[in-house]
Amino acid sequence: MNTLLKKIGLPLLCLAALGLSSCTQSKYSYETVPNDPLQARIYTLDNGLKVYMTVNKDEPRIQTYIAVRVGGKNDPAETTGLAHYFEHLMFKGTNHFGTMNYEIEKPLLDQIEQTFEIYRKTTDEAERKAIYHTIDSLSYEASKYAIPNEYDKLMAAIGANGTNAYTSFDVTCYTEDIPSNEVENWAKIQADRFKNCVIRGFHTELETVYEEKNMSLTRDARKVYEQTLAALFPHHPYGTQTVLGTQEDLKNPSITNIKNYYKTWYVPNNMAICLSGDFDPDQMIATIDKYFGDMQPNPNLPKLNLPKESDITAPVVREVLGPEAENVTLAWRFPGAASKELETLQILSQILYNGQAGLIDLDLMQQQKTLSAYCYPMAMSDYSAFMMAGRPKAGQTLDEVKDLLLGELKKLRDGDFDESLLEANINNFKLYQLHQLESNGARADWFVQSFINGSNWADEVTALDRMAKLTKQDIVDFANKYLKDDNYAIIYKRQGKDPNEMKIAKPEITPIVMNRDTASAFLKELQAEAKNVTPIEPVFLDYSKDLTQLTTGKGVPVLYKENTSNDLFQLIYLFDMGNNQDKALGTAAQYLEYLGTSDMTPEQVKSEFYRMACSFYVSPGSRRTYVTLSGLNENLPAAMALFEKLLADAQVNAEAYTNLTNDLLKARKDAKLSQGTNFGRLISYVNYGPKNPATNLLSEAELKSMNPQELVDRIHSLNSYKHRILYYGPSSDKELVALLDKEHRTPDTLKDVPAGEDFKQQATPETKIYLAPYEAKNIYMSQISNRGEKFDAAIEPARQLYNEYFGGGMNSIVFQEMRESRGLAYSAWAGLNEPGYADEDYYFISQISSQNDKMLDAINTFNDIINNMPQSETAFKLAKEGMIARLRTDRITKMSVIWSYINAQDLGQTVDSRIKLFNDVQGMTLQDVIDFQQKWIKGRTYSYGILGDKKELDMEALKKIGPVIELTTEDIFGY
Repeated sequence: MNTLLKKIGLPLLCLAALGLSSCTQSKYSYETVPNDPLQARIYTLDNGLKVYMTVNKDEPRIQTYIAVRVGGKNDPAETTGLAHYFEHLMFKGTNHFGTMNYEIEKPLLDQIEQTFEIYRKTTDEAERKAIYHTIDSLSYEASKYAIPNEYDKLMAAIGANGTNAYTSFDVTCYTEDIPSNEVENWAKIQADRFKNCVIRGFHTELETVYEEKNMSLTRDARKVYEQTLAALFPHHPYGTQTVLGTQEDLKNPSITNIKNYYKTWYVPNNMAICLSGDFDPDQMIATIDKYFGDMQPNPNLPKLNLPKESDITAPVVREVLGPEAENVTLAWRFPGAASKELETLQILSQILYNGQAGLIDLDLMQQQKTLSAYCYPMAMSDYSAFMMAGRPKAGQTLDEVKDLLLGELKKLRDGDFDESLLEANINNFKLYQLHQLESNGARADWFVQSFINGSNWADEVTALDRMAKLTKQDIVDFANKYLKDDNYAIIYKRQGKDPNEMKIAKPEITPIVMNRDTASAFLKELQAEAKNVTPIEPVFLDYSKDLTQLTTGKGVPVLYKENTSNDLFQLIYLFDMGNNQDKALGTAAQYLEYLGTSDMTPEQVKSEFYRMACSFYVSPGSRRTYVTLSGLNENLPAAMALFEKLLADAQVNAEAYTNLTNDLLKARKDAKLSQGTNFGRLISYVNYGPKNPATNLLSEAELKSMNPQELVDRIHSLNSYKHRILYYGPSSDKELVALLDKEHRTPDTLKDVPAGEDFKQQATPETKIYLAPYEAKNIYMSQISNRGEKFDAAIEPARQLYNEYFGGGMNSIVFQEMRESRGLAYSAWAGLNEPGYADEDYYFISQISSQNDKMLDAINTFNDIINNMPQSETAFKLAKEGMIARLRTDRITKMSVIWSYINAQDLGQTVDSRIKLFNDVQGMTLQDVIDFQQKWIKGRTYSYGILGDKKELDMEALKKIGPVIELTTEDIFGY
C-alpha cells in the first residue's frame, strides 16, 4: 500500500514493474526498483540498520529522518506516554555532550531516578510533595554539571534547520534538514545521540510534556480521534491507550522504565535513516556505516503479541464533550497500511470526497446540505480506518448529518456514481505526486512510512499501476464487503464540560542552571571540525535576471518564471485591493463556489476542473485579492478558458445565497467556541483595537439584506481593476502572453483600485491588560508593543540576529528560560516583527501557552528576560554561525522567486534583502545585539492579550502589572 499520501489517501504515480533489483557496484550492496520516481537506493548494514536514499539537487541541503519502529503502542500500560516523553529526552545529550563532567553528574542522575521510583509508588500527597522537593533539589545540583540544549547548539553549529521529532502509535522519528557539506558532522552527532543517550533535565521536561497534554484537553478534535480509536480497537493499544498518555501516568513517571525501553527498541535492527537531498550516495553510506556501523543490534527484539480485534456487528456509539462546535464522526476498521485493501480504499475515498467533484463534494457540500462533510482513510501499521465526518447546519441534528453521510456511502455501494471519476482520480494522483516529489521532506517521509509499515518498496512504487486497473465493479464490491450499515463506530461530539479533565497544581520547580557559556569537549571539537568544512557559497536573487517582466496586449503586467522541472503551473491574478476596500469581497468569493454559468451547472464546473487535474480559488485578504488557477500545464488552456468563463458568466443562485448566509452565521457562532480562534481574535483586537481587519465583515443584517446579484457583479467586474499576473510553469513566455491575450477578459482601460479603510496598528504608550474569557486548563498570552517605527533596511541584520539569539529556536534565550529552566510552558517565543508593507509598523510580540496557575510566573519571567536580556557569547556565536550557514545554503526557487520580488517591492526595496543580511551579519558581535536590544526593546510598554478563565487566575496580582480591561467574546469577534 502506498504510504507517502496516506494522510489524505492519495497514492503515488509509478510505472515500475514489481520487484526489487540488487546492486553491488560499490562496497555496499543496495536494492533498487525499475522506474522508481525517487530512484531510491535501499541499504541494509550488517547490524540491521536500514538506509533509504534519494538524490535531489534542487538545493544544497539534505532532509534527514531517523525513524525508530516504536511508538505509543509499545508503552508499558503503567507508564503510558513513555514513547513520547522519551522523544523529548533524546534532545538532552549523551555522556559526551550536554554535560561538563559526566562522572560527577551521573551519581546525581542515578539518585533522581531512584527517587522518582519512590515518588511514583507513593500515594500520600504530603509525602509526595516532600519527595518532589528532594527531586527538585537533586535536579538543581545535577544541573550545575549539565549543559542544556547542547544538542541544539551542535545542530546550530552545522547550520541545521527543522530540528524536531514526532511520535505516533507506530513510530518515533527525529528530523533534521542539514547543509550538504555537513554530512560527516551530522552523522557523528546523531550516532552518539542514539548510542549514548543520557536522561537529564527530566523534571522540567516532564512539565513541558504535561503542558502539551494540558493543551490537548481543549482540542476536541484530538479527543474525538482518541475516542474513535477506542471504539474501533477495544483490545489493541491503538484504542486502549493514547500517545500522550494519561494525566496520572505523566505525573508518575519511571526513568527506569524509560531506560529499559531505550535499550530494547533504540537498536539498529529497529531503525531506518531516510534521506533526500544533494549528496553522493556512495560517500553517504560509507559515512553512515563509519558512525552507526558499530551500534549493537538487539537479537531478541520483542514481537508485540497484540490481540486481534473481533468483527464489529453493530454500531459502536461513543460521546465526547468539549467546548468546541458539535460534529459527528463515523469510522470503519481496515487492515494495516501495507495491505492491498488500503489501495482500493484510497480510490474509494476519492470517489466519495476529493475536495472538488466527489459524491460528498457535489451532493452534500455543493448542495449545502451540511456545514461541512468529508472522508479520508487513516493508515496505521497494524490496522487502519476509514473516517467520515460532518458538522451540522443551524437547526440540523448530528443524526441528520450521520444519515446524509451514510446516504452517500449507500450510493457508492449501489454503484450510483460516474465511472469517469476513476480516471479523474488517477490524473489528480499524478498531480499530487508531482507536488510531493518537489519536496525533500515528502520524499524522505515516503521512506519512513514504508519502513514503519513494513511494506515492500516495489509495492510502494507500483501502487498506482494496480489502482489504475480497478474497475467500477471492483469499487462497488469492495464497498459492499467492508463498508456496511452496521460495522462502524460513531462518535458524537457534543458541547459540554468534559468530566474527565483533571486540574493538577503546578509543582514547585527551582530554575535549573543554564551554563550558557560552557561547552563540552565534544562541541568544541565539532566546532573546530566545522571550520574545516569547505563552505557552500550563497546564491542570491538578481530580480533583473531571475524572473521576466512581460505585459499582455492590453498592458497588464506579467511576472514570469519558467518551470523547467515538471508540468505543474500556477497562474495568479494579483489585485492590490481586498476586504479593506470592499468587505463584501470575501463573501463574494465564498458565493462563487456555488455558482455555475449560463450553460453549466456548478456541479459540471467542479467536475470539469477535477477531470483536468486543475483547481481554482479566489482569496481576498485585507489588502490583496488572489485569484489563483493551478494544476497540470497540459490542461492550462482549457482550464483558463473555463476559469475566465466562470468569472465573466457566473449566474445568480438565490437559494444558494440564502443557504450560504445561514451557513456563514452558523460558522461564525461555531468560531466563538474555538480556543485558537478566540485567541487569534483577541490578538487582532489588541493589535488594532475593536475595529480591525478580523471584524471587517458583513454584519448579519447586511448579509440578510444583500441582493446576491451585487456579489455576482463583484465577481464579474473583478478583472476590470488594475492588477498583475504571476505565472510559474513550463509554458514559454511567448506561449503565456498569447494565451493571456486570448483568454484573459479585461476592458481596454483598467479601473484604479478604490481607496479603502486603513486599519492602523495601535500604539502602546502604557501598559494595559486585555482579558478575554475561555474556560480551559491553560491560558494563551501575548504581549504586543508598537511604537510606530517604520521599516528601515539598515536595522534588518541586527533585528534578525537579535530575534535569532533571543527568541528563535531551541537554543534561544526564550526557549531556555521559559521551558528548559523553569518548565513554564510548552511553547514560548518572542521577537520584533518586520512590517509587511513600508507603511506598516515594527512591533514586538511574545507568546506563551501555559497552565493557568503558571501565568504570573510566566509574565514576570518573560518581562525580566526581555528587559534584562541574558548575555552569552557562546549562545550569540551559535546564533550567528547558524544564520550564516543557513544563508549559504538557502535557495529561493520556482514561484518563490516571484513572491520574493513582490515582498521586496512592498517594502520599497529593489534587491534581495539576504545580500545585506549575509554581508553585515558576518562582522557583527554580541555587542551589536546588546545595542539593538537597548535601543529597540528595553523599556517598552505592552498591551497584554490573555485568553483564560477568570475564575482560575489571580486577578489581584494581575492588576498589579497593569489595569485589566475585561472583554467579552462578542467584543473580540465584533458580533
